[in-house]
Amino acid sequence: MSVTQHDVIIIGAGVAGLTAGAVLAEKGCNVALVAKGEPTACLSTGCIDICSLDHEPLHGIGHLPEEHPYHLVARAVIREAVDRFGKITDEMGLPYVGSLETNRRILAALGTFKNTCLVPSTMAAAPQDEKDDLHIITFSGLKDFYPSYIIARRGNASFSTYEAGADTTMGLAANFERHDFLEKFILWLEKIKIPENKIAFPAVLGLESAARIAQKIESSVGKKIFEIPTIPPSMPGRRLFNVLKDYFRKKGGVIYWSWPVSGVEKAKNIVEAVITPSDGRPQSLNAKAFILASGSFVGGGLHARRDTIVENIFNLPVFVPGKRDDWFDSDYFALNHGIGKAGIIADSSFRPKEAPWENVFVCGGILAHTEVLKNGCGHGLALATGHAAAASCLEYIK
Repeated sequence: MSVTQHDVIIIGAGVAGLTAGAVLAEKGCNVALVAKGEPTACLSTGCIDICSLDHEPLHGIGHLPEEHPYHLVARAVIREAVDRFGKITDEMGLPYVGSLETNRRILAALGTFKNTCLVPSTMAAAPQDEKDDLHIITFSGLKDFYPSYIIARRGNASFSTYEAGADTTMGLAANFERHDFLEKFILWLEKIKIPENKIAFPAVLGLESAARIAQKIESSVGKKIFEIPTIPPSMPGRRLFNVLKDYFRKKGGVIYWSWPVSGVEKAKNIVEAVITPSDGRPQSLNAKAFILASGSFVGGGLHARRDTIVENIFNLPVFVPGKRDDWFDSDYFALNHGIGKAGIIADSSFRPKEAPWENVFVCGGILAHTEVLKNGCGHGLALATGHAAAASCLEYIK
């Protein structure tokens, strides 16, 4: 068995795990991140929902139930995490707009509005009400975007279709990174003389250079443009993941990609290592501390069995919201399914309660009582708890 030593090992490559990893790497820690595959961030809109229950995100957090994990994080730490996120995304060429003082809206693919807090600059010009006249650009063969849904809800909208030679979000985004394609597309856009005051696109304006591409289109046509998130796969979500991943590596972090954890080595109340398979030979990844940021059910951090819910890496105690019949509302589209409360209950230091391990910390979607969809707090909670868990972990190892 091969043995590798780190200060901290983080399990999970989502927003929470990468945030915690970057905080620790910035402090000079030797940090490794173990990931079995792409995180759910790649499926998201790429926006940072802090708390969508109120016009003011922090005010909304104040009205969350007492057991919500947001209440483990001081307001100053939430603000620090958000400010730090903005500096990182600016530095890495993916600027975000918005503030903790107020939520804003983005236009969803079905023509409805979604409340969020921080949005990529490519969505900053999204209408905040029904007044703006919109012209929607779509692409031949693209199956993940239907402008007719938006037009049906807005009487002041029309659309045009461009033959781009690609019919997937990834293929279109790759095309927009090509100078020749972008120039040809802008010429077409100028020729059709769009009368509306804003132009909307499905979120395909580039893989890594979306902000630059959007600015070039805006300056060429003289109109505000914005992206509309598509159904997964999501380019804004992938851009967000890539930026956080690249920043973590830039700060010296190591990523063991496609290395699922298959076992744990422990002594008394200390976890000493996690075991991962690597080219048929087990790899022992040793560390002074571990942060579990493996997400909820979609991310694979939690697993539902017939009558219970389990966490499979450290076998941490999981809060289960009643009997299985209580896990789901009869309305499939309801936001208050009981299973949204399932997860790990953490103490004020983000250690799992009622667990024997003193050097294990938890953050992100695996935490109990989050009810992410109901409270509109996905990536915001990941940023805040990832930041806070990293601070507690740093205090422990030093």
